[in-house]
Amino acid sequence: MPHTIRVAHSPDSDDAFMFYALSKGLIDTGDISYVHELQDIETLNQRALRGELEVTAVSIHAYSYLTDRYALLPHGASMGDRYGPRLVARMPITQEELRGRRIAIPGPLTTAALVMRMYQPDFVAITIPFDQIEDAVERGDVDAGLLIHEGQLTYKDRGLQLIVDMGVWWYDQTALPLPLGGNVIRKDLGDSLIRTISQHLRASIAHGLANRPQALDHAMSFARGLDRAKADEFVGMYVNDWTLDYGETGRRAVRTLLKRGVEAGIIEKQVDVEFVDD
Repeated sequence: MPHTIRVAHSPDSDDAFMFYALSKGLIDTGDISYVHELQDIETLNQRALRGELEVTAVSIHAYSYLTDRYALLPHGASMGDRYGPRLVARMPITQEELRGRRIAIPGPLTTAALVMRMYQPDFVAITIPFDQIEDAVERGDVDAGLLIHEGQLTYKDRGLQLIVDMGVWWYDQTALPLPLGGNVIRKDLGDSLIRTISQHLRASIAHGLANRPQALDHAMSFARGLDRAKADEFVGMYVNDWTLDYGETGRRAVRTLLKRGVEAGIIEKQVDVEFVDD
């Protein structure tokens, strides 16, 4: 029976790289047709809360509120291995001096915001679209800004100062990579269809990694001002072996992040993490 499956992800170069083969019809998907929807991650988090999408990228933080309806696919992770969202400001500022300051975040359900709350619980969160945060910091609208996506590589060009790399801070706390985002699938699709979709999405990631120049050509149209070398660096940060499979360490990182979020009083209740078994 034919199925149409909506696959939603961010309009950035790493997700474009990941879904290149699927979006270009390079994977044999049989009677399943995939429709791609591109929106910023906080919008996708909110849509997932409403159960609108069959498959979507979400923040791992947001997943903590989605476990009744969605399971994590074993692939598609954006994992920061000693790097991650970067807190920047116009001038150097200490962790203690951030107390009570206005800090731009890319959305309350982003993992960046969760880890920021762990790093410094006492700040005024100003939600700003992720691609406008550098501008807001530069103008002085906020005291600091939390950068995700390509902004992690471009802030120096704007003369902004790195305050802390959340992936480095997290590793220092846990000796684990920082699981930022993942792909989830709606559980009501049923085991058989879920397994088939999972295989198609994994095949798309593997195809991109095996055909890097072509996949990067496709990703460049989503690179938001990065030259090819920086786009390649950015894609390499977030599409790699972790993306093909979380592995035991990646799964432990997800559970540790959400457990610590609960212990810090940021996530309201204990999270039962469920991975789809390929």
